[in-house]
Amino acid sequence: MARLPVIIGFGGINSAGRSSSHQAYRRIVFDLLPSHMQQDVLLDLATLTNAADYKNGLWHTKDGEALDDIALIDSIGETLLAQTLIRRIHPSLFDVDHVTLHKKSVLTPNSQEEKLSFTIKTRSLPDDRPGNWHVAAISDSLSRVTVDGNLETFIKDTKPLSVKSAGQLPTGFDAAKLYQSRNHPRGLQMTVYGASDALQSTGIDWEVIRSKVAPDEMAVYAANSIGQMDDLGFGGMLKSALMGKRTTSKHLPLGYAQMPADFVNAYLLGSVGNVGTSIGACATYFFNLEKAVEGIKSGKFRVAMVGGSDAPITPEIIEGFRTMGALAEDTALLALDQISNQAEPDHTRSCRPFAQNCGFTIGESSQWTLLMDDELAIELGAEIYGAIPAVYSHADGHKKSISAPGIGNYLTMTKAMAYLQNMIGKTGLTERTFIQAHGTSTPQNRVTESHVLSKAATSFGATNMPVTAVKAYIGHSQGTAGGDQLHLSLGVWKHGILPGIITSQALADDVYQEGLKFQLKHEEYGSQYFDAALLNSKGFGGNNATAVLIAPHKVMSMLSKRYSQEQMADYKEKNQQIKIAAESYNQAAIHGESHPVYKFGFHVLGGEDLTMSESEIHLPGYDLPVSLKVNNDFDDIC
Repeated sequence: MARLPVIIGFGGINSAGRSSSHQAYRRIVFDLLPSHMQQDVLLDLATLTNAADYKNGLWHTKDGEALDDIALIDSIGETLLAQTLIRRIHPSLFDVDHVTLHKKSVLTPNSQEEKLSFTIKTRSLPDDRPGNWHVAAISDSLSRVTVDGNLETFIKDTKPLSVKSAGQLPTGFDAAKLYQSRNHPRGLQMTVYGASDALQSTGIDWEVIRSKVAPDEMAVYAANSIGQMDDLGFGGMLKSALMGKRTTSKHLPLGYAQMPADFVNAYLLGSVGNVGTSIGACATYFFNLEKAVEGIKSGKFRVAMVGGSDAPITPEIIEGFRTMGALAEDTALLALDQISNQAEPDHTRSCRPFAQNCGFTIGESSQWTLLMDDELAIELGAEIYGAIPAVYSHADGHKKSISAPGIGNYLTMTKAMAYLQNMIGKTGLTERTFIQAHGTSTPQNRVTESHVLSKAATSFGATNMPVTAVKAYIGHSQGTAGGDQLHLSLGVWKHGILPGIITSQALADDVYQEGLKFQLKHEEYGSQYFDAALLNSKGFGGNNATAVLIAPHKVMSMLSKRYSQEQMADYKEKNQQIKIAAESYNQAAIHGESHPVYKFGFHVLGGEDLTMSESEIHLPGYDLPVSLKVNNDFDDIC
C-alpha cells in the first residue's frame, strides 16, 4: 500500500508577498476579496516592507504617525500594492539606468598615467599561462589589467539596461535584518525566511514532528537553478579580482546551488536525513518534488521538505538572458502596444503568457513545501492543503539547439493526465481539473506549450480545460518557478477563485486552443469545484516536468476510505487545534511578531555523542533511533 504524500505546510516569499496562509495568492486576486481579507493582505505587506511597526495596538509609520488598521491602509495602501508583483526594478537592487560596465581605453598607458595621480594598488594572481596577471585598481572609475606584460586600461562607465522590469520581492523587504545573516547571499537570506515561513505555517512544533520519525526518515530536497550569483556569492568570486578587491572565503561555498538545502538542514531542521539537489532549469522545483514524492510513497521517508530559492535579478544575469533574446525589453513592449509617445511601457504588463508577447520577465522567489505521509498527518491532526501523488519528468531527446523545445513535455503531461484519470476518473480529469501552465511569455513558448496542452487534453477527450499562468503576476523565478505555481494554486481551494492571465488581453493567433479554456480574467468557481490541478514546466535544455496536485477536499474523501470513522474523528478533533495554531502564526506574521528560525551552532553533534550498536544508532535530541536492520534486496542471489 503506497503512502500518500500530503502537503501539511507551505511558505516562502515572492513578488506577491508571503506565501503562507495564501497571502501571496490573495495579493493576486486582491480585487475580488472581501474587505477584511484585503486588510490582512495590506497589513502583512506593511510589516514585510518595513513601512510600519505594530506596537500597543497601533501602527507606527516612519513619519512618526500612530495609526489604527484602517487609517494606515487609507494612508499607504495603494503604495503597498504598487510595491509588489512585476514592476520597474527598484534601486534597492540596482539602478537600471546606470549599470556599471568596463570599456577599454583608447588612451595610451603613458598619457593615462600623466592625467592620473591616484595611488595604485596592485595584486598579482597566478595564471595558467607563463607570466602573471596583474590587476591595478587605480580609482573607482578606472582600472588597469596587465597580462604577460601587456598593459591595457579599462575605464568604468555606466549604461541603462534595455530590460527594466522584474518580479522583485516587495520593495522594502529585507530578510537580512530578520536574523544574523552574516553576509549571506540574497538567495540564502530568502531561504532562511521562506523555509521558516513554511515550517511555522504548519501549526505544529517541529520538535513534535521530529519526535515521531527516525532521523533517517526525513529528507530535504532543494536547489536553485543558477546558484547565488550576487556579490556575496559566485558573483563576487568572479568579479572581485578583476575589480581589485579581495575574494572572501564565503564567495565560493555560499554560491553553490545546493546551499538552500544545506542551510535548511544545518540552521533550521537539524536534519541528518536524506538530502539531495536536483537541478533542471525551470523544472528544478518539480525535480526535487519528484524525489520527495517517490521517497514518501515507497515508505523510505515520512517527512520531506522541498524547496528552492532563486535571486537572479542581477545586471549580469539579465544581460545574459537578454542576449539570448529571452527577455521582454522596453522597446519591444512599446512596439507591441504601438506606443511612440512615451519612453517606457507599462512594466506591470511586461509578462503576457499566450498573448502577443516578446519575452519573459525575470523574478525572484523562495518557496518551501512540507510533505508528510498520510498516516503521520492523520495521527498528528495536521492541516492537509492537498496531495502530490505523482510527478513526471522527461528529457527532449535529440535536438539541434540546446535551448529549443522538444518532445519531453508531451510525455510528462500525458502521463500525468493518465495517472490523474486513474485516480479521479475521466470526468474529474476533463471537467474538474485546471492546468497551471509554465506560461513564460515568450513567442516560442506560447506556441509549443499550447500545442502540448491542447494535444494532451484532446487525447483524453477534454473540451474546455481551464489554463492559467501565474508568471503573469510574479515573473519567472527560474528554478523556483514550480514552487510558485504549486503554492499559488493551493489558494484556489481556499477562496474558489482561479486567477486569470489578466496581463494578456487576447490570445495570440498562433496559440493552440482546442480542448482548452485560457483564463484571461479571474473567475469564481467555488472552493470545491476543482478536484485537481496539473502543474507544468518546460525547462531550458530539455528539462520537463508535470506535477499532479489533488485538492484538499478530494484528499480527505480518499483518506476516509483508508481510515476508520474513529480515526477520522480523532483527526478532526486534533486538527481544530492545529488550525488555531497556524492562524496564530499568520496573525503574528502580519503584526511583525514572528521571526525566522535560525539555529546557528545549536546542538552541534560529533561522533563521540552517538551511541552505536550493530542494530541501531541513537542520536541525542531524537526520540527514535536509526535502525540498522536493513533488508537485503538481493537475497535471491546472495
